[in-house]
Amino acid sequence: MRLRLVVPRRRRGRGLGRLIGRRALVGGALVSIVGLAVGLAVAGVFSGGARRPPPPSRPVAPPPRRLAFGLTEANADLLWSPSAAVAVPAAFARWRAALSALRPAYLRLVLDWAQLQPSASRPPDLDGPVNGCLRGLPPCGAYAGVRGELEAIASQQRTQGGFAVVIVLDGVPAWAAAPPSGCERAGTQALSRPIAAAGLVAYRALIADLLALGRSVGVSLAYWSPWNEPNHPYFISPQRAVCRRSSPSLAPAVYAQLARAMARALAADPAPHSMLLGELAGYTRRAVHETSIAEFVADLPSDVICLARVWTVHDYVSPGTLAFPVTPVSELEAALDRRGPCGERATVWVTETGAADTRPPARTAATHAPTAPSAAAGCEALAAQLARWYADPRVTAVFQYTFREDTDFPVGLADARLTRLYPAYGLWLALTSGPPGEAPPASLCT
Repeated sequence: MRLRLVVPRRRRGRGLGRLIGRRALVGGALVSIVGLAVGLAVAGVFSGGARRPPPPSRPVAPPPRRLAFGLTEANADLLWSPSAAVAVPAAFARWRAALSALRPAYLRLVLDWAQLQPSASRPPDLDGPVNGCLRGLPPCGAYAGVRGELEAIASQQRTQGGFAVVIVLDGVPAWAAAPPSGCERAGTQALSRPIAAAGLVAYRALIADLLALGRSVGVSLAYWSPWNEPNHPYFISPQRAVCRRSSPSLAPAVYAQLARAMARALAADPAPHSMLLGELAGYTRRAVHETSIAEFVADLPSDVICLARVWTVHDYVSPGTLAFPVTPVSELEAALDRRGPCGERATVWVTETGAADTRPPARTAATHAPTAPSAAAGCEALAAQLARWYADPRVTAVFQYTFREDTDFPVGLADARLTRLYPAYGLWLALTSGPPGEAPPASLCT
């Protein structure tokens, strides 16, 4: 191997000392180049003249994930931390400890605006007394409305963390509602109708009042959803102008107004916030009074689709649920993928689920509680569904509805009179306390 050195000529203004220094550097470089050439030749001898391929890289397995657990529950007597120095009725003591043991990452509060602000002349009553009964059933225990709920949540955040609040609004006050129109079900009330233009101003004011209340009790209200089940006629009515399934849905345009108004209200607050879109009822087929998930997402304006990175849907389970080829979650994911980049990158939270069994005689008339075989069957269906959601990387959080069972929505974890826990409680406890990456087994249901 011949090496030729080219030394630059001296230029005007450069002294001899500088040239000597450069020659010294060149000499050092020559030694390094010769050494490198020798090393390469030796390597060629010992490897047969062929370059040795780099060792194959091993794929790094992602860390095992855990579905985030959320809970919908409004009773402040159940939400207080067991270690909080606050007096609650003795009938709730055991049950608030059971709720606390679940360690929910999120606590979802559904707030009825029509109930909080029945009059336009008065601000929302965020600390009005609530009796704590369940549709008249004991045990009961009065607390100070939304303020009491947030104070109880604050106690959990201080002692064990989690319990990030998810605010969901619904219920239009009569003074803020549009007049009757379109294809409505018999008995539709003002609280179900679209919000009038003047009502949007009050809607933004309600959000500001809730943010101020959160600051006053030391709770960050980070997650917000504009409206509950906007594709359901109880929450937005009418869904269609004409009573035909082929008639376009009116709900997406109504929801878009609310979503944009919420986005503006949150942008005016200095604290960080995240919007959640959807809260969709699990309709996979369009009907006269219902808007399917696919139809709703398809008809939303593009700017609204891009307001959030998380979409939420309600997906309840019962024996036979897994036999359905299309589920609310799969329907939502497919619909989002058809809406371009903002939809494609969205993740999904199932913000209402629970185990139900509607087969007779699933419940006893005296206590409203499910029979033992029925409770076990519902629990097994929930375990199978959780395994499916674990396998779907797009689903990142699942919320139980509710802890104390509502007799009108019988999918809770404890009976309405707070006398016993259902088997599904053990599934959620295993999900939050067991090893990550493993769905709780159905064997816990028996």
